[in-house]
Amino acid sequence: MLEMRPRAATPPGGRERSGPWATCAIWAAALVCVLSACTSVSLEPAVVVRPSPPAVPALPPAPLTLPAPEPFPTAAQQPPPASPIAGRGVPGVSLAATPRAYRASGAAHLYGLHAERIYQGRLPPLLYAVAVLSVELDGSGQVRRLDWLRAPRHAPEVMTEIERMVRSAAPFPAPARLGRVVYTDTWLWHQSGKFQLDTLTQGQD
Repeated sequence: MLEMRPRAATPPGGRERSGPWATCAIWAAALVCVLSACTSVSLEPAVVVRPSPPAVPALPPAPLTLPAPEPFPTAAQQPPPASPIAGRGVPGVSLAATPRAYRASGAAHLYGLHAERIYQGRLPPLLYAVAVLSVELDGSGQVRRLDWLRAPRHAPEVMTEIERMVRSAAPFPAPARLGRVVYTDTWLWHQSGKFQLDTLTQGQD
């Protein structure tokens, strides 16, 4: 007598799926799900954010370097001042052969020592004082004696100042040819305290 075995139920749709075919179907369904999920991801290009370079600190401006000033020449390096009277011999010596000629050497010597007191330009017609002084010098140019031939008695301060300037100007250029000399010059005194000597005057208006 034949044994009857129950038959497996057939899934809906008809054919029975069993064995490796069923496994493949499961994997295929899973792959479809994965691909569907991938298509939903945005395909926009990624934005790469690069870090900004570090800030470079500003350097302070270079200090302005000026050239060092040239040093002033010392007294030994400075050239000797030009003599106001040319052709009168070496400094400190006068080659004048007469007292009248020596007067130019004496006037130039006083002008050189008191340049800030010399009146510039032509003097006005009216002066504060006019004085005539005789100066005696020895062979080395030292003042031996002063004599007033015309003294401005109305201005004693002018007399005092003239005597002071003459005595402080010693030694005068040595009278090499004369040995000693007595010369006379006229002082033209302006009310400002400045003066001219008649030997080197620029005249009056």
